[in-house]
Amino acid sequence: MNRSFILNVVTCALIVLPNNQTMETGTGKGKDGKQTLWILSRLKAQKDEKIKVFGTPLTTTCKYGDAVSFNGVSDGILIDEVPLKDLSEFTVEVIFKPESGGSFEQRFFHCGESQGDRVLIELRANPGTWYADAFIKVGEENLTLISPAHLHPLNDWYHLAYVNNNEIFTVYVNGKKELEGEKKLPSLKSGKTSIGMRQNEVSWFKGAIYEIRITPRALKTDEFLKY
Repeated sequence: MNRSFILNVVTCALIVLPNNQTMETGTGKGKDGKQTLWILSRLKAQKDEKIKVFGTPLTTTCKYGDAVSFNGVSDGILIDEVPLKDLSEFTVEVIFKPESGGSFEQRFFHCGESQGDRVLIELRANPGTWYADAFIKVGEENLTLISPAHLHPLNDWYHLAYVNNNEIFTVYVNGKKELEGEKKLPSLKSGKTSIGMRQNEVSWFKGAIYEIRITPRALKTDEFLKY
């Protein structure tokens, strides 16, 4: 499938991000009724018919607390929810650690339909480094943001934010703006959300994820999760 490519590389300073949010965990909304926060270890442990676990993702201790480790072959989580539904603006944040030994193409957040309208947050992994890839498709329109120039070492923890400011899409890694594209797109209407894999059970993620937060507006960098 053709994916239109719009890219703008931007340089700015690294930002230390404060944690100024108090949130519920699980698949529900935050206390303000607006944000969704998934602490992966708690999400995996929930007995909920909306949550399906693939393989045997393991709970592992990291500097943030308990995270979930994905083996890059068969581990994933599928949630029967679409937190991006009907949103004209949104911010998706992920605190994660991509690890060595995974495949080149890895999808660790997939919201929407399996093959139709969807938002994907991905990475491309080289032997010792990775770079970000974000994709959105709604109807006949789509946008890809990717650049092999922005390499990061594997086996470290990162904060990645994908921000949609109505028609400006931006990818930040550790508070630094790396990719930006412009496209006017409708909002998602249906589907599910997978973590650690694409929904059709390919492009498995190798590494660990601590948490994912979805906010129904375009956050500023000083509002990002602390990492």
